[in-house]
Amino acid sequence: MQSHYLLGIDGGGTQCRARLTDLQGRVLAEALGGPANVWSQYDAALSCVEQLVSQVFLQAGLAPQALAQTSLVAGLAGANVASVQARLASWQPACAALTVVSDVEIACAGAHGGQPGAVFIIGTGSQGAAWDGERFTLLGGWGFTLSDQGSGAELGQRALRLALLAHEAIVGQSDLTRQLMARFDHSPETMLLWTRTATPADWARVVPQIFAAAEAGDRHGRDLLQQTAADIGLMVRRLIALSNGSVALMGGLATPIQRWLDDDIQARLVTPQGDALSGALTLAQQATAAR
Repeated sequence: MQSHYLLGIDGGGTQCRARLTDLQGRVLAEALGGPANVWSQYDAALSCVEQLVSQVFLQAGLAPQALAQTSLVAGLAGANVASVQARLASWQPACAALTVVSDVEIACAGAHGGQPGAVFIIGTGSQGAAWDGERFTLLGGWGFTLSDQGSGAELGQRALRLALLAHEAIVGQSDLTRQLMARFDHSPETMLLWTRTATPADWARVVPQIFAAAEAGDRHGRDLLQQTAADIGLMVRRLIALSNGSVALMGGLATPIQRWLDDDIQARLVTPQGDALSGALTLAQQATAAR
C-alpha cells in the first residue's frame, strides 16, 4: 500500500515556508525560501514554491515521484486576485491533489483548526478572511494606496502627516510629533524627498515610537492608536457577521493594539490555535479525506 503525504506552503510574508507531513501529522521535512507573491512576482513566486517542494522531498529522503501521492495546499500572497487565479489554473504540479488559495485563507484555517471563524492580519499591511464552514470571504488586502485599514503602514503615514501639521503650527505639537520630525532634521522638504521612495514597511517603522508615546500619555499618540483601533473594529465587526464566529488577530500589531480596541471587539477575540502553515496542512488533510 502506497504512503500518502500532506504538503503545506505558506507564501505570505518575506519568506516562503514549506512543511511535509504524513497523514498522521508527523513532520517529515521543512524548508524556507524567498517570497512567493504571485501578484507582484508571479514567475519568481512559483519558481520558489517548486524549489521548496523539491527540497522537502529531498530532506525527507523521498523520491520526487512521491509528489504524486501528496495533497498540496499552497497559500500564496496575491492568489486572491482574479487575474492571478486565471493564470494559476495552468500551474499543475504532478501531485495527487492541489489547492491554491491566498495566504490569509490558510491563516484563517490555522487560527481556527479548520472550523468556522475569522482572522484579521495586521502587520505592515492588513487583510481579513472569514470561513463560515462552506466558503471563505476575504476583506481588504488591496494594497497600501487603496486598503490596509488598521495597518502599521497606515498608522505610520497618519503619524507623519500629523507631525508635519504640528511642525507648521496647524495643530499643537507634542513630544511625539517633535520626535518624528527629528527623523527628517525637522525639514518638510527632507520628508517630501523621502516619500518618493518610501515603501509601506518604511512608513511602518515609526509604529514603535507611536506606541511608546501613547503609553507615556502623549495625546497625539493616543489619538492615533484610537483611530487605528476604530479601523480594526470596523473590519472585525464585518468579519464576525460573515463567519458568525470568533476572530483571531494575527500579525505584528495584533498584541500591542488589543488593549486599545472596544470592549465588544475584545470579547470576540480568540487566541489562534495555529499558524498559517498549520492551516495549509489542515486544508490538505481535509482535501485528502474528501477524495
